[in-house]
Amino acid sequence: MRKLSISVLCTVSLLLLPACSPRDFLTRRLARDLIAASSTFRAPQHFELRTGIVSNQEYLSPENLVLQHRGWISAAQARCAPDITPPPCWDLTLTPSGVDTFRALLPPDDASKQDFSIPAARRELVAVTGISKLGRAADVEFTWHWIPLNEVGAVLYSPDVHYRSTASFRCYDDGWRIVHGASHPSLPLDEALKSAEPVQ
Repeated sequence: MRKLSISVLCTVSLLLLPACSPRDFLTRRLARDLIAASSTFRAPQHFELRTGIVSNQEYLSPENLVLQHRGWISAAQARCAPDITPPPCWDLTLTPSGVDTFRALLPPDDASKQDFSIPAARRELVAVTGISKLGRAADVEFTWHWIPLNEVGAVLYSPDVHYRSTASFRCYDDGWRIVHGASHPSLPLDEALKSAEPVQ
């Protein structure tokens, strides 16, 4: 009789086993894999450079100051266009060194444009630092940093600075997923990455 009950218990356990999947339990490893595989997280950071007449505020942006320091851009004071206020305005141009640096990063069609965008860095997940679950929802705190993709990315996005973000997760019938929309009270992943704070 005891053998029969053990074999019945084993059979029932085997029947129930396929009902559980690794995605049913939100572990740090699963959260890490889902965040790192997310198209939002994997999207490269683009740097947009605008040459020609720019406002003083744009000219003095932190990114443009770095490019000026590297000798890649220069500017001369210019008359403001009617749609650009307040004065002063600047005529921003690439220096010969800047042309050499950016030319290799631009598609041939974009070389003559005044505004262009180049992929400069990508995110790399460092660690999942905490999971807070409440029913079928969870917030996952994680740290990440930039990996420069080229020379421009290397001067604008330091890999030494780590950022902290929180992603919202929800448990569905097929397991845990990252919340990409605003249906959860927490921020969607793209907003969480934009508002990331440097880790002290």
